[in-house]
Amino acid sequence: MLTYTIGITGGSGSGKTYLIENLSNQFKPEEICLISQDNYYRSREEQVTDEKGVKNFDLPNAIDHERFYADLMKLKSGQEVEKLEYTFNNPNATPKTIVLKPAPIIIVEGIFVQYFNEIENELDLKIFLEAKDHVKLSRRIRRDNEQRGYDLDDVLYRYQYHVMPVYEKYIEPLKHSSDLVIPNNSHFDRAIEVLVLSLKARLQYMMPVVHTK
Repeated sequence: MLTYTIGITGGSGSGKTYLIENLSNQFKPEEICLISQDNYYRSREEQVTDEKGVKNFDLPNAIDHERFYADLMKLKSGQEVEKLEYTFNNPNATPKTIVLKPAPIIIVEGIFVQYFNEIENELDLKIFLEAKDHVKLSRRIRRDNEQRGYDLDDVLYRYQYHVMPVYEKYIEPLKHSSDLVIPNNSHFDRAIEVLVLSLKARLQYMMPVVHTK
């Protein structure tokens, strides 16, 4: 199966989810597939605990990257993938089974998609989203409270002692090996428009031509 694989990375709160949603809305379901790192976290029991007793979900080894890579390769070979949604132990969230169907355009999303070499090697286009620290923090506070059930003190602690050190050590350096860097402090609608036009052109090239008599 002919595929074009896009890796989207950036710090927590940089706008990866917003970009993906806007891209997905511009294509038919059979044209695009999203595989997200968020569904490949190891269990809570396997996560590293810091000196305060807080589980650190922001380290590279928090991700089951072997399974992540294996499922990506299944999609690229035309196979369907089933995966249980990861809910970050939010007691108010009921995990659902996610079914990923192969498509010509595959979006691989997550903060470590360029960090793991085996996954990075499968990316045809590497996109890095960046935003100012206070903007990312504001977005993280809203997301972690609404989607993961963390209170404000918990979010601020994790951001200072987990998120930012990992970003500076592992994520920010990836910007220099990315193909496209998109700033997102307020909006990036024009960047999305250009990206959509480029992908639609590539999709036409990839799709088989049907000849009629």
